Amino acid sequence: MNNMCLRIATVAALTFGVSQSVAAQESTNRVAAETDWSVFVDDGPKECWGVSKPKKTVNTKDGKVVQVRRGDILLFVTYRPGKAPEISFRGGYPFEDGSTVDLEVGGTTFTLFTDGEGAWAGSPEEDAKVIAALKAGSDVSLTGHSSRGTQTKDTFSLMGFTAATDEAQSRCK
Repeated sequence: MNNMCLRIATVAALTFGVSQSVAAQESTNRVAAETDWSVFVDDGPKECWGVSKPKKTVNTKDGKVVQVRRGDILLFVTYRPGKAPEISFRGGYPFEDGSTVDLEVGGTTFTLFTDGEGAWAGSPEEDAKVIAALKAGSDVSLTGHSSRGTQTKDTFSLMGFTAATDEAQSRCK
């Protein structure tokens, strides 16, 4: 989990314009930007990932749209040498204990399991199904529930997803 927090801080620094020196210290660098997706590589240990931020976010509580404070909201596909790729989602808030996140793409819904502020698919086989659906889709929505009772729905563009994930995968063989 600490590696994911480090990755999120680094990606946020590079993607959203925060000081480049912080990111340089982490030995992570952005190697490509494929429209709405960027590719990063970290050499210690070797990890490559495609990442994007949402195009649209809607927060509701008791059926009403509300303004809430959230941290970085990011969708990742991570590659490590010799391992299956992994989907992960950072919601920008602690998820409700025991809750799941619904990932909907192209009319199909997948369930991601939560821990703290992160969510993941349950197995390498499920990751493969999600990645295949993302490659075929145009956008993806993730719906989760915060520990404070807010429902969030984040919609990400998939423009450049296939190119970014292919790039990340090729850099981490």
